[in-house]
Amino acid sequence: MANRGYDVVVDVDAEGDLGHTDLQEDLEFHSSSKSLSTFPLPSTFNHLPDFTDPTNPRSKIPPDTSSNPFSTAPSAPSKRFLWTLSFYAQFFDVDTSEVLRRCTSALYPRSPFLDVLDGNPDLYGPFWIATTVVFILFLTGTISRYLNDNDKPHFAYDFRLLSGAGGLIYGYTGFIPVALWGLLRWFGAGDSASLIECWSLYGYANVIWIPVALISWSPIAVLNWVFVGVGFAMSVGFLVRNLWPVVNATDAKTSRLLVIGVVALHAGLALVIKILFFAHGSPALKTKPDGGDDKGDKAEKMIRALLGL
Repeated sequence: MANRGYDVVVDVDAEGDLGHTDLQEDLEFHSSSKSLSTFPLPSTFNHLPDFTDPTNPRSKIPPDTSSNPFSTAPSAPSKRFLWTLSFYAQFFDVDTSEVLRRCTSALYPRSPFLDVLDGNPDLYGPFWIATTVVFILFLTGTISRYLNDNDKPHFAYDFRLLSGAGGLIYGYTGFIPVALWGLLRWFGAGDSASLIECWSLYGYANVIWIPVALISWSPIAVLNWVFVGVGFAMSVGFLVRNLWPVVNATDAKTSRLLVIGVVALHAGLALVIKILFFAHGSPALKTKPDGGDDKGDKAEKMIRALLGL
């Protein structure tokens, strides 16, 4: 009968003897629709939330969709496609404090930089670091040219220095990591580092060129060589220290060749920066003494041709 909405109430005699109770006469049936408020509840129940209140957010219990095959709730992160903005936004998902922390880790490395990235490499920092280096190289190259031509009555800015700096820094930071990542995949070590991690590593390695460029515009060639040498040593040490565990996933001979290639290419970058932007009387500066011959050698002419200077 309980399935029909009734409760069973047993009337027990005063002596508490169920054996002498006539169930046929003493059973009473009451409708279960009666309010339960007629029965007193303990005081502890007064502190329970009212789940019948529609304004109470706890009154709405979310449905269990774990076993529902037709649920529309996403069970995995949504896919990002190459032609969508969300695909590229994930590589710029850092704030200013995180970028500064990574720049500090690049200048004063205390732990592997891939651990500093913590699985979240970015392109925001590398892009703005490269852009800053480009404009500072243009500034220092212009100052060096002004010091070289200070005896001339008029001075004209050469914006080809800006395009040359952009081609050099953006090209090196953009294409060398791609080549390195391609070689790692070719030799079966593509899982040791992603392309974004290689870009991020090379991008933050350029941060040392910002202070070097700011102090390397003097006409004293020896000081310029010292500053560039220090910048090269710090940046190439940062690269080798963090790339060695990556390239070490290949065989011993291949890993050594890859490290030698990284060092040689970075030395070439430092040499080009020194010759074209930090040298007093640089071949990038077109002005020549009256009646003088072109004293630039073939290597300098090749660099000027490659950078459009």
